Amino acid sequence: MQYSIKQFLLLGVVTFILVGVLTPLMRMIAIRIGAFDSPNMSRKVQKEPVPYLGGVAIAIGIVITSYVALLYTDFSEKTFGLATSVLLPAIVISTMGLIDDLRGLQPWPRLAMQTSTAAVLATILISTHTIGTALNNRLLDSLITIFWIVGVCNSINFFDNLDGGASGTVAVITLFLFFIAYDRQQILVSALAIVTAGATAGFLMWNRFPARIYMGDAGALFLGIIVSVLTIRLDPGIDSRSKSLAIPLALMAVPIMDTTVAVCSRLFRGISPFQGGRDHLSHRLMRVGFGRQGAAFLLWSLAGAYGALALAIYTWQDSWGYPLMAAGALSWIIFLALFFAIPSTDN
Repeated sequence: MQYSIKQFLLLGVVTFILVGVLTPLMRMIAIRIGAFDSPNMSRKVQKEPVPYLGGVAIAIGIVITSYVALLYTDFSEKTFGLATSVLLPAIVISTMGLIDDLRGLQPWPRLAMQTSTAAVLATILISTHTIGTALNNRLLDSLITIFWIVGVCNSINFFDNLDGGASGTVAVITLFLFFIAYDRQQILVSALAIVTAGATAGFLMWNRFPARIYMGDAGALFLGIIVSVLTIRLDPGIDSRSKSLAIPLALMAVPIMDTTVAVCSRLFRGISPFQGGRDHLSHRLMRVGFGRQGAAFLLWSLAGAYGALALAIYTWQDSWGYPLMAAGALSWIIFLALFFAIPSTDN
């Protein structure tokens, strides 16, 4: 069955409204139970405590809208299974993130849980032949899939360090992902991408500067699973594997850049990459004079530019594919060098 773009956009709008309504309710619950992110460490940029639990609103909105849409459109054992194979692991990881938000967890148990979940997802994706660009080597496909899922989860989690930074960027990424998936008529990927874009945009109304609620690890890790699996399942229909693989890399270019800058700068300074710090892209932008609003807008714009690059590689794959890939890689390296040139600390 073929669906119109208006039907998908309606799905995004419904999720936008639902999460927009759920978020203040979760904010009230967070205030009541005392779930706050307090500015008690030097890496915090807010001046007052901000409630957590926004990620719960995002997760509930995405899950409810996805299953209701399935019930009213193409509900079958196959579609239910495909949707659940993404949403259930996302809920599991989100639950771990929620525990971390409320009680705190050590980095290594978190990483072990992420890796275990990624291994299960890799097995499902490979056994159901739903990897968009497979390398036809089960071991290699498994290792790359696990690495990508864990990497994207942590990348989005690391990136959630600025009012509206992560939510706005994920909204941009999933919107461009939707355009490509819709053109390829990958119905489930299209639906979940536009639902995620709507959910993060709805949350952004409460999360933009000055943020009235944060998504916390519960939201960042939930979105990490969703985005990582959707980018793996995306089949751009390109004969060249390098061009196919360039598309998810371009979509995730900005969060990957943020993680690269933060982790490398910490390793260079001899500290743990899991240790928090004011060395992310947002912090560096503020260090050279950007306000929090300006930094968020610049990061959204960069994500939009690389999303447009991914769409351009897909659209003009035969004529401009390789030149666009080269331009994207060169610009990414230049931006990386520019961010590295900004001091990692305030001292």
